[in-house]
Amino acid sequence: MTAISGTGPHRVLVTGATGFVGRSIVQGLVGRGHTVFAGSRGGEALPGARGLPLDVTDPGSVLRAVGEADPDAVIHLVGIIQEEGAQTFGRVHVEGTRHVLAATPRRARYLHMSALGADEQSASRYSATKGEAERLVRESGLAWTIFRPSLVFGVGDDFFGRVLRELVTAAPVVPQIGDGSFPFRPVSVEDVALAFAGALDRPETAGQTYALTGPEEYTFRELLDQEQAALGQHRPVMPVPLALMNLAVPLMQVLPHPPITRDQYAMLKAGNTAPNEPARTVFDLPMHRLPERLPQIVEAARRR
Repeated sequence: MTAISGTGPHRVLVTGATGFVGRSIVQGLVGRGHTVFAGSRGGEALPGARGLPLDVTDPGSVLRAVGEADPDAVIHLVGIIQEEGAQTFGRVHVEGTRHVLAATPRRARYLHMSALGADEQSASRYSATKGEAERLVRESGLAWTIFRPSLVFGVGDDFFGRVLRELVTAAPVVPQIGDGSFPFRPVSVEDVALAFAGALDRPETAGQTYALTGPEEYTFRELLDQEQAALGQHRPVMPVPLALMNLAVPLMQVLPHPPITRDQYAMLKAGNTAPNEPARTVFDLPMHRLPERLPQIVEAARRR
């Protein structure tokens, strides 16, 4: 297993560069002086980064982007939260990863965005396909590093800026799934971006898998309370028995935009937490706190 040395700057291709996490990672890489190529389906350029059309489900598109970028590091971020038409978890997470791995130069460093809870045996197709993708990465022969972030928060995020916000504002009472005890350890998008950029400077992190979690653990009920506080509202919280949720969630899927998908429900019940070591120390992460950022997140979501 050989790869670029820890000294930079490098030519870095980022897949999924125009997404919520991707934009922060690109910004951090550009700030460190790397030559960055922002790969996305639309080929949009980002500040300081050249845009390249890159559809991970199309192996030809991936090969063309890699050929143009000629990267000595590839950061693969593409993932979906909800399946839509041909964009299935298997096609995007597994086959997309397979295409990127096949196109990545053997000399290149490879950094992979997975997810906390990735497990091929998971009841969640999202988590199961993330686990399948991790196996492909480990078998690739590349100098890889896998990151498993928990819920990622920041302006523009999907969970705190949309899913949880809609959950606490949609009705006069706030529905709480079960007893609300499921644990979570959200991590800031800034900490995630620092970890990815830091891995390029640390060849010794090749072959390692890191959980990316924040400084504090919260129950689901506490997250509901935090979201309400950030919104300045105080609606009563009503526990919904899991038996009822198990019946209601499948029925919600007939809606054009269900408030919660089957996979999101399975992941919520499983919780999403892990210690923030060794990533915090290895990458010297500042560990931004959720309560300090939530007001900004919900205000930005309100303006949108």
